[in-house]
Amino acid sequence: MASSSTFSLCGYLILVLVATASSSLTPSYYNGLCPNALPTIKRVVEAAMYRERRMGASLLRLHFHDCFVNGCDASILLDPSPTIDSEKNALPNANSARGFEVIDQIKSEVDKACGCAVVSCADILAVAARDSVVALGGPTWEVQLGRRDSATASRTAAETDLPSPFANLPELINGFKKQGLDEKDRVVLSGGHTLVFLKCGAFKNRIYNETNIDPKFVQKRRSTCPPNGGDGNLAPLDPTPARFDIAYFTNLKNKKGLLHSDQQLFNGGSTDNLLNTYSSNAPAFWNDFANSMVKMGNIKPLPGNQGQVRLNCKMVN
Repeated sequence: MASSSTFSLCGYLILVLVATASSSLTPSYYNGLCPNALPTIKRVVEAAMYRERRMGASLLRLHFHDCFVNGCDASILLDPSPTIDSEKNALPNANSARGFEVIDQIKSEVDKACGCAVVSCADILAVAARDSVVALGGPTWEVQLGRRDSATASRTAAETDLPSPFANLPELINGFKKQGLDEKDRVVLSGGHTLVFLKCGAFKNRIYNETNIDPKFVQKRRSTCPPNGGDGNLAPLDPTPARFDIAYFTNLKNKKGLLHSDQQLFNGGSTDNLLNTYSSNAPAFWNDFANSMVKMGNIKPLPGNQGQVRLNCKMVN
């Protein structure tokens, strides 16, 4: 049974949360509410990645897939219910989005460290994405904080708004513009694919039917992705998936993009020059990636008294 002092601390923190509610996000949001919040998130993320390096890419992807569907509000974490059409069941997420158990562990540990639930699941996703990139050798940035969690989700919006791996360049750019992101954001944020593994079913059509692809690369990928079956077999999007680097962009320049949508970024179109820059200038990529992650994290957040701070990331309060 929780002690009276725990209840007193929880009540105090909630009063502070209400008193400091703001319409804008700030990196210092938890400084007074719970100074141990961010160190706790970092500790759990690093432990999860020690067990499985691939988890870093999964946590980064969760934040991206959350923000692109009605804003950065942790809607992707909600389980199906009579009132929730879960985004987990949307085609871009089903059987591929992962890392939910790590977010649940972070939530549990952070609430213990803070004395009660003052850290939103949406903020946990944003901080975990940053900490994952840093742990894999990438840049850091100040995460804007103070998001609230939504009480709704939309499988339909997830299937409409998340970028398709089969999209062409104009479709990709327009999809980002819809979120307030520009062509540069589209290219630089795709650099997060340097950490990603894909299932064979997602790139099979490219390696068997497209021509703007390196023949030796095709042969290598076909060895683990047969024309029939093997759809669950994994392949990395670049040769160094455990390190946040520029190999993804180099791959695209050499026509070794595994996804159709990725190769569209270097295929004689308007984004070729940007990709040329990032493939030879890691500091430029790191700087722009950090800036675009902050920009993406500001997509339609629920600040102030909007939404809620979920007690359990899987369900509404």
